[in-house]
Amino acid sequence: MAKVTRDDVARLAGTSTAVVSYVINNGPRPVAPATRERVLAAIKELGYRPDRVAQAMASRRTDLIGMVVPDARQPFFAEMAHAVEQAAAERGKMVLVGNSDYRTEREIHYLRAFLGMRVSGLILVSQGMSEQAASEIEAWDARVVLLHERPEAIDDVAVVTDDIGGAQLATRHLLEHGHPYVACMGGIPNTPAVGDPVADHEEGWRRAMLEAGLSIEGRLFQAPYNRYDAYKVALEVLSGPDRPPAIFCSTDDQAFGVLRAARELRIDVPTELAVAGFDDVKEAALSDPPLTTVYSDRPAMARAAVDLVLDDSLRVAGSRRERVKQFPSALIVRRSCGCG
Repeated sequence: MAKVTRDDVARLAGTSTAVVSYVINNGPRPVAPATRERVLAAIKELGYRPDRVAQAMASRRTDLIGMVVPDARQPFFAEMAHAVEQAAAERGKMVLVGNSDYRTEREIHYLRAFLGMRVSGLILVSQGMSEQAASEIEAWDARVVLLHERPEAIDDVAVVTDDIGGAQLATRHLLEHGHPYVACMGGIPNTPAVGDPVADHEEGWRRAMLEAGLSIEGRLFQAPYNRYDAYKVALEVLSGPDRPPAIFCSTDDQAFGVLRAARELRIDVPTELAVAGFDDVKEAALSDPPLTTVYSDRPAMARAAVDLVLDDSLRVAGSRRERVKQFPSALIVRRSCGCG
């Protein structure tokens, strides 16, 4: 059976192939409603399927959005990637996801691969993007949205949450329970000082402690972002002579590791140790005890990122501050802090 072409559709609809293209691609020129209906009827009758590869070659764009995350195994990034996929589907796009594993060379690998596929744009969750990665993006003149983080190496539009304010909320809440101080489980030693959410969580904790007139000396513990390594760090911290009365964790996954260590050491949460996290991943409501944490509106952030990356005016010049969309944080109170 011969393949149905755009010419066949145009012939049956009594119009030009250009008009058929405008109907299929929703532009760039408008089509009269009656003509559009004839074209759609012809497409249905003939069973025409557009050649997406040919379209991509002609337009130099595909219906794909590239997304790079540090580690999709972590609940926060898995939920964020899923939210982006749903938002993209609403716009008729598909998402390709790559895991950088917190490694610059892997991030660059996916940037090159996705840009080579002529994706419509890139959504990047980048842990301290390198100058080399930023150069790759600039060389391709790609449409880029930074999601969750704002690396210094690239000055582009960003969708973030109020990380500093959210951390302050959580730390203040723990202090309001009467604890003499709150320790913080922050990031790894090479965490970027600017634009990284974990660094902002540390800053929010620091501000809340200093506002309360409390010392932060020796009360910041560094740990990887995942629960497994955080659990190992928590075992050491909670086994020491100066066990903290409360811990604010920069991620929920770290908090899960702290809860596991406390349970193993027979430290009751929250009567002997209060714990709070950041992200409000779905698992937080099911942990034992349920985790007090800071909520970030991932669905709304994902929709904003997809809208921005598909916006043809994205590359219009403007200051970085003007191009950052920040969503508010909210404290979700559960039993791990001593409430309820």
